[in-house]
Amino acid sequence: MQAMITMVILTGLITSTTLVTMSNSWLMAWLGLEMNTIAALPLISKTKHPRSIEASTKYFLTQTTASCLLLFSSTTNAWYTGTWCITQMDNKYASALMLIALTMKAGTIPTHFWLPEVMQGSTMITAILISTWQKIAPMILITLMSHKASSNITLVMGLMSTTFGGWGGTNQTQLRKMMAYSSITNMGWTIMILTSQPKTSLMNILIYMTIITPMMLMMEQSSTKTLQNMTTTWSTSPTIATMLTLMLLSTAGLPPLTGFIPKLMILNGLVTQKLTPIAIMAATTSLLSLIFYLRTAYLTALLTPPNSTTSTIKWRQKMKTKATMLTPTAITTMLVLPTMMN
Repeated sequence: MQAMITMVILTGLITSTTLVTMSNSWLMAWLGLEMNTIAALPLISKTKHPRSIEASTKYFLTQTTASCLLLFSSTTNAWYTGTWCITQMDNKYASALMLIALTMKAGTIPTHFWLPEVMQGSTMITAILISTWQKIAPMILITLMSHKASSNITLVMGLMSTTFGGWGGTNQTQLRKMMAYSSITNMGWTIMILTSQPKTSLMNILIYMTIITPMMLMMEQSSTKTLQNMTTTWSTSPTIATMLTLMLLSTAGLPPLTGFIPKLMILNGLVTQKLTPIAIMAATTSLLSLIFYLRTAYLTALLTPPNSTTSTIKWRQKMKTKATMLTPTAITTMLVLPTMMN
């Protein structure tokens, strides 16, 4: 029975995202987003713990508020233009409100407050779902209306997200909260280049999802939830410790790893549009994110036996088949840059 319920929920998630992808009307997109929210709620609250119930309540309230803003802005645009078409957001006030509603669903400054708490109250698998799959539908809608969005608003939101995402991540010891702030930072890079180069924006979020999925799955396999657990990852699985270190550096955007590609293209796009001061500010704020990425990589790779650690060593576990299968996926997420350079 439990397997059947899980299958129904996953089918609802896939169907709702597909409906949003194929819709041309704001009403159908709103319906798909509501189905997506309802399907995700049981996954967040399935753990019998007060924190998971709190997380599901926060997720529900935030998503419904964003849906109300979406419906209001689309109705306002239809009132002035006479159409519900997604690509014809001609009213600038409705377009700005729609951008805020969609970024609230994706978790971007200034409507980011729900994401760290919801991911912390969820299981690691559900946190992966929230930080990857649940962003697909809002990002598609944001991309479709990107030509009508205000470039000033997107630049301000992008810089604020990269700044506060990196700032918030440096103060965390819980890995799920840290990944939430990492997601906020990446959304800042994505939104920053949205109006001028939407394809680059989409490529950035897709590469991030490709890297973050095997990384968080390896955290789940090695039962690491805090920075203290990361110091003993080597005793659980040396393979996972090595792959986690490389993927953390890739997510940080260090060359020659894959995560460096979208950041380089975004900075190049900003400089091409004569927004060099914005590009310098974005590169500077990325140093905040680099702090907690490097700290986590240091704890994973360098604080290993025979070095002294401040935590109890885990019992050595057998290498699980899932962890072994994740290794080729992790390697492909880190070796795309040399291929593209050729």
